[in-house]
Amino acid sequence: MGIRTPQQYWDGLRDGRTVIYQGQRVTSAADFDEFVPAIKHSSLAYEISSTHPDLAVADDGNGPYTAFYKLPRTADDIVNRGKLIEAVSRMGAGTIVLKEVGSDALFGLLRALDGPGLENARAFYDHCCANDVALAVAQSDVKGNRSLPPHKQADPDLYLRIVAEDADSITVRGAKVHTSFSANADELIVLPTRAMSAADADWAVSFAIPMDTEGLSLYVSPYLHGNPDPFEHPISSKHKLLESLTVFDDVRVPKDRVFLNKKPETAGPLAIAFVDYHRFTAINYKLPLLDILVGTAKLVADANGISAAGHVKSKITELVTYAETVRGLAELSGLRSQPGGNDIQLPDPLAVNMAKYHFAHGFHQATATLLDLAGGLVATGPGAQDWADPDTRKVLEKYLAGGVPAEQRLRVLNLVGDLCTGAWGGYQSVLATHAEGSLEAEKTQIARSYDSERAVRYVSDLIGI
Repeated sequence: MGIRTPQQYWDGLRDGRTVIYQGQRVTSAADFDEFVPAIKHSSLAYEISSTHPDLAVADDGNGPYTAFYKLPRTADDIVNRGKLIEAVSRMGAGTIVLKEVGSDALFGLLRALDGPGLENARAFYDHCCANDVALAVAQSDVKGNRSLPPHKQADPDLYLRIVAEDADSITVRGAKVHTSFSANADELIVLPTRAMSAADADWAVSFAIPMDTEGLSLYVSPYLHGNPDPFEHPISSKHKLLESLTVFDDVRVPKDRVFLNKKPETAGPLAIAFVDYHRFTAINYKLPLLDILVGTAKLVADANGISAAGHVKSKITELVTYAETVRGLAELSGLRSQPGGNDIQLPDPLAVNMAKYHFAHGFHQATATLLDLAGGLVATGPGAQDWADPDTRKVLEKYLAGGVPAEQRLRVLNLVGDLCTGAWGGYQSVLATHAEGSLEAEKTQIARSYDSERAVRYVSDLIGI
């Protein structure tokens, strides 16, 4: 078993991976200035081993390893995993960091598979624990015409597929999208994105490969490009995620790294098995973000001198209710967890999806409330260069003071802007709507997970039918 340092993680990114950024090949992802904030952010997944060893380090008798990869066997294990995810997200300003997603995929593989695929997944799991591997996950296919299954697409490469096979390997072609951390992870787990029929067998594939595998290319999104000023952007100047279009150009995968090979009947259950853990991760890493929304609302009300107003107290209470409802459902999902396949504990799907739906459904109203409390200076206020100029600063200090001195007020207002109106706020808005599954996907799982027959039987007994 092993625990790597943040520096060892960073050094491990210096390999021959193919990364394209704004149309140019990146020579070294580890040394590219634009990626540095993202790598520092993801380094928190390694830093937490020293800052929170009680949460972040596990030892089952064979030596210490990252607790992100500790297999959940009991409800307590699920609860402790939630605490770990919340803690690392708090270090990352309310945003997912790195190891959470990869471990979700590992648990899904180990719970849903059987036969040779399960044996390969177990061997890969041991490799990840022993080497403290940083994992990215590629699940979402580009999908083309979404009304059509994989085998009916005009271009068969719009879902990742197997194009060749020999005794030792498979060869895959296609692309995945929305791949978080791909440019700053060590290896990549590929999962199916949907249920499939027998006609889709070539597209039913799952495997793991190193990021520098020949034929694998990472087209990293330029969203959040640049080096924002910390005064104007207190969060996004320090924290960033890298997302990619992940292209497989006839990539050869050794068979001992293949988990699913043309078994379409397993594609859907494996996709859901990952989601079961990934949405649990989502609702726990969102908890610090919700605390940020509530704390910022209180600070901006004080800064504007309106905290005693009845309607302001009501708005802040609504934010508290929103945040604590998500927290309560997140905690419930651990307490009501249940045994899953292969003796791996499963967070309660009903509570998980209710929490995720409630978060996503309420996020945009929450940010609108925060903007309402903040006022127009979020958009019309001064910038960092204004504040840095001594003469201009004197004017700003005089005229932009509120319930608190001008500097404190402006810093809080800039935080509101970072959270709600800038590129970082836009990113969070998209995440709330689409990341870890759409609102409709969550509603589908809520309907599947709720025991409606229990309610029907109760009502039938009440009225004697």
